[in-house]
Amino acid sequence: MKVIETSLPGVLLLEPRVFGDARGFFMESYNKRTMAEAGITEDFVQDNHSRSSKGVLRGLHYQILQPQGKLVRVVAGEVYDVAVDMRRSSPHFGRWTGMRLSAENKLMAWIPPGFAHGFYVVSEYAEFFYKTTNYFAPEHDRCLLWNDPTLAIDWPLEGEPILSEKDRNGKLLGKAETYA
Repeated sequence: MKVIETSLPGVLLLEPRVFGDARGFFMESYNKRTMAEAGITEDFVQDNHSRSSKGVLRGLHYQILQPQGKLVRVVAGEVYDVAVDMRRSSPHFGRWTGMRLSAENKLMAWIPPGFAHGFYVVSEYAEFFYKTTNYFAPEHDRCLLWNDPTLAIDWPLEGEPILSEKDRNGKLLGKAETYA
């Protein structure tokens, strides 16, 4: 597996080895030993799978207690994936990084605990699959406003995004709960 560092230390882009022939392809999407060699030693406790239509923006989500690390990938379609550093003690607090993940490029992203995460669907639809290092805890679930001008995330929008009520009502970074 090839490990590619992003502009935020700790957030990694992972390029798995893909073996293809006339029948299709094979790849390991998770191998504990390979992940440890990439510096990802956390245990994963939950898998999630979502399907979203073009123009859907999900996020920017995080859990203030029981923070989740996420190993994310797209199994159908394409998304623009974003991580925001929510750790006040970090020199990168409030900075973001974005990357395109697709079924075609087979790239995965590691979003460590302490980051808000979201994605925007750029294809007709996308199926998004991710592993988490902690269980979902709705009482600790928080949402950072996707279009906070302080963050100035350069989403590749085509018109107004389709948002949930929760995502429409996210908090500005200056008013959001953050990590120490």
